[in-house]
Amino acid sequence: MDELQQEQQAERIQNVDLEKEIKKSFLAYSMSVIVSRALPDVRDGLKPVHRRILYTMYENSLWPEKPYRKCADTVGTVLGRYHPHGDASVYDALVRLAQDFSMRYMLVDGHGNFGSVDGDPPAAYRYTEARMSKLSVEMLTDIDKETVDFSPNYDDRLKEPNVLPSHFPNLLVNGSTGIAVGMATNIPPHNMGEVINGMCRLIDNPDIPLDELMESIQGPDFPTGGVIMGRSGIRAAYATGRGRITVRARTEIEEGKDGRSKIIVTEIPYQVNKARLIENIADLVKEKRIEGITNVEDHSDRNGMYIVIDVRRDASPQIVLNQLFSYTQLQTTFGVIMLAIVNGEPKTLTLKQILQEYIDFQESVIVRRTQFDLRKAQERMHILEGLKIAVDNIDEIIRIIRTSKDRPEARMRMTERFGLDDIQTQAIVQMPLGSLTGLERQKLEDEIHTLGEKIEDYLDILANRSRVLAIIKDEALVMKKKFSDERRTEIMAVSGEVDIEDLIPQEECVLTLTNFGYVKRQKVDMYKLQRRGGRGVNGMTRRDEDVATEMFVINSHDYVMFFTDLGRVYRLKCYEVPEGSRTGRGMNIANLLPLAPGEKVTSMIRVPQFEEGKYLVMVTRNGVIKRTALEAYNTARKGGLIALTLDEGDVLSWVKMTDGNSELIVATKKGMAIHFAETDVREMGRTARGVKAITLREGDCVVGMSRVRENGLVLTVSETGYGRLSPVSDYRMQSRGGKGIINYHTEKYGEVAAIRTVDLDDDVIMISADGVIIRIMASSIRVCARPSKGVRVMRITGEENKVVTIARAPHDEEEVDDVEVEDDGFAEDAADAVVEEPEEEILPVDDAEE
Repeated sequence: MDELQQEQQAERIQNVDLEKEIKKSFLAYSMSVIVSRALPDVRDGLKPVHRRILYTMYENSLWPEKPYRKCADTVGTVLGRYHPHGDASVYDALVRLAQDFSMRYMLVDGHGNFGSVDGDPPAAYRYTEARMSKLSVEMLTDIDKETVDFSPNYDDRLKEPNVLPSHFPNLLVNGSTGIAVGMATNIPPHNMGEVINGMCRLIDNPDIPLDELMESIQGPDFPTGGVIMGRSGIRAAYATGRGRITVRARTEIEEGKDGRSKIIVTEIPYQVNKARLIENIADLVKEKRIEGITNVEDHSDRNGMYIVIDVRRDASPQIVLNQLFSYTQLQTTFGVIMLAIVNGEPKTLTLKQILQEYIDFQESVIVRRTQFDLRKAQERMHILEGLKIAVDNIDEIIRIIRTSKDRPEARMRMTERFGLDDIQTQAIVQMPLGSLTGLERQKLEDEIHTLGEKIEDYLDILANRSRVLAIIKDEALVMKKKFSDERRTEIMAVSGEVDIEDLIPQEECVLTLTNFGYVKRQKVDMYKLQRRGGRGVNGMTRRDEDVATEMFVINSHDYVMFFTDLGRVYRLKCYEVPEGSRTGRGMNIANLLPLAPGEKVTSMIRVPQFEEGKYLVMVTRNGVIKRTALEAYNTARKGGLIALTLDEGDVLSWVKMTDGNSELIVATKKGMAIHFAETDVREMGRTARGVKAITLREGDCVVGMSRVRENGLVLTVSETGYGRLSPVSDYRMQSRGGKGIINYHTEKYGEVAAIRTVDLDDDVIMISADGVIIRIMASSIRVCARPSKGVRVMRITGEENKVVTIARAPHDEEEVDDVEVEDDGFAEDAADAVVEEPEEEILPVDDAEE
């Protein structure tokens, strides 16, 4: 017997190659993990466990309007019906679908503790409750119309969907993260409105280039906000399926009343643990790897994130912030890998391919749904046609039924007499007597007519692919209207990127700089034209006592040079300045430039390009002027350059770009002005001190320097809101360094706020100390002789209020917001219109030492 068993065992033993067997088994295991566990499907963007959770909620009727149900119930049902794995894996997946810091658009509406951005774990599933969100209902709409395929569950007892109909591109909208065997996916979330706009553009133009597609889909939009630095990583990810995106926390440097600076963090990068981040900062300070931080406090609450980092008085907040970006997760890299399951196989997809796969899937869903509706309509039409025959021959139908011994015989006789089939005869014998009334007969005919139109429409949809695509667009736009919101993640331009210029549109902008150093960029059409003397509109929300000091119109691709009171110059591209709203105060310039402690930007100018024959003319508050070739400042050094060497107590306040042969007018606060040729100031080196522009009286200072243009007029505006235009010829040419001539009677009409050289077809934008902005036509201001008062150009309210700065802008043809003006007349009297003789001109003093 033993010998027989040995022979039988020997027959069952097979010699196999171990290497091949391990390879085969491992590949089978790998594909099982890849397809059935770790990677999302390109069509609905869900992994199997997420799909099973949502489908189970759908089966259990956990609608958004129904009461919440314990998560334990949902988890147990998912395990019992479709997902024979550990309960922890199911609950963890359910929790993530309900976290507003994980999902851009939540698919589960949770009630209870579902964890926090600090890494706190969720409560056990016996304590939490959940139901479907309104958005997840849209993922399952039409699933009962045979729009998707179903497969047997793990024990062949039930059927589960292979994919959900998903009426929005969930893979891009909510993203996905997963690690399989030998591969991983990391798809960032996006803004619903942008993705749907991009999808519609791809439907309209299947050959659309990536640049045009990115006009709609700008980049990822994380639920936690933050700032994406540059577009090159986004472009690489969209073009190839792989890319690296640098994400920064949203920070702002605030200066306290005690002179100390604070770094305020209001948003952190996606998937960063806030508590661990703060702990890491504290450790770096203890280890002295980051110096200059005195305290870190977390003031976050249900209203939002608010981390306060106190900076030592003698430390540069920008340098400290840069160290935080370098050493902590205030700046992270999001590695994009757009890997998904396509037709049962994992594939790395481009942005366009993901959208096209989704469009193809939706085309299949619409076709299958229409086929289902058509079949149901035809089946109903078939029954109605039988009922109509019965109603038209009701007497004979009743006779057949009454003379038949049972229903089968009656149905057989009706079939023989009228050619009806079993379905029609069954409906006839079940028809109630009430259906024989005239009203019911009319309803029957109306239903037949309506169904006939629907069937024609369904057949037309199935015969025309263009109609199917139009339905996809229409339904997507409905989703956009219902669920789209504003972008949370800002995409900040970074200089030095190869393709950055191509991705940013060229447009006219208004740059504004405030006294406290807040800068913002806005589209020029945000300031609409008003009548002279109007009250204006609110231009910004300011800190106490903050005022706008600089404003000009610039192209988004031009350079902006920032000059500081310490005589240094920094440069940025205009598009690198974040865009702000009309009432927003903008971003502190210390967040954009590496300013030294106490350093303040006093002037900024537009530089289209650094070319030969152009010069920068600089004037300080104490009347020193300097002229240097523009090319001397053409450097990309982030630390800035020395613009000029200043005397103690002096500040650089005015800078203009010239062609080397310009005429300049320098005006003072006490009403003096001097007009001289630019060539009177010899060209100097970049670090030179400069020479005297005007001899100032005691207590006087320079309030403006303007370059004379052909046919231009000199606009003088007083702090009290009066202004006038005067011909340049009123300001006779003098030699540099004199006292100048009288420009305005300040003792009678108020001190001078600013001067500009304008044309009559320009618009003038004025800002008052309380932050009010008004835009008027230059031609609405009276042309008066040099010393006269002029007309009211801006109504100033309040004793402490005054005009602080003016700017020239191209004329805007659209005129709105007309305001009734009080008729204050033009010149006060005839004497004001007479040119007074200037004071005796003083000869120029010797040039100061450079």
